[in-house]
Amino acid sequence: MTKKEVRKKVFALRKAAAAEDVAENSRRIFEKVCASDLYKKAETVFAYMDYNNEVQTRAFIERCWKDGKRAALPKVNGPAMNFYYVEYFGQLAPGMMGILEPITHCPGIVAEADQDETALLIVPGVAFDRENHRVGYGGGFYDRYQEIHTQHPTIAVAFDFQIMEEVPFEETDICPMYIYTESEVYVK
Repeated sequence: MTKKEVRKKVFALRKAAAAEDVAENSRRIFEKVCASDLYKKAETVFAYMDYNNEVQTRAFIERCWKDGKRAALPKVNGPAMNFYYVEYFGQLAPGMMGILEPITHCPGIVAEADQDETALLIVPGVAFDRENHRVGYGGGFYDRYQEIHTQHPTIAVAFDFQIMEEVPFEETDICPMYIYTESEVYVK
């Protein structure tokens, strides 16, 4: 299958997923993430705001704040993606494709977090295989970010149905260190 075909297949599966299953499986995935040493040791977590039946992140971000961790979320700035510290969801507004992003045009609202190379990076994706290859959304934002910011420990989060026997990949694709699903953990 091509990346385009993989995306079409997974998007259909995500669309068909029941809201209660998405919520429960997201909770199970992040329960495992929060039990991991990577999470426990992290002072800062770079997450994403879920969109279109992705693994839901809102409760996880709230858990980060409750656990005393700094949370940062991405904003697309032209061809680049940058992370910004946020302290509450009111600091977000719809951005690219309607996905909530940090409001950065108001001084003092959020601060750029990219200099924090030790932050745990939670990576979204469309599909993965058991070798931790990742098919993203096609914009290359996470791969470009990780080419520059190479020290982040990375955990991708996905539902079981997003794991395939094999996904197409290129040399420029960057694999996450771990993939957490509701029933498995895959290690690179």
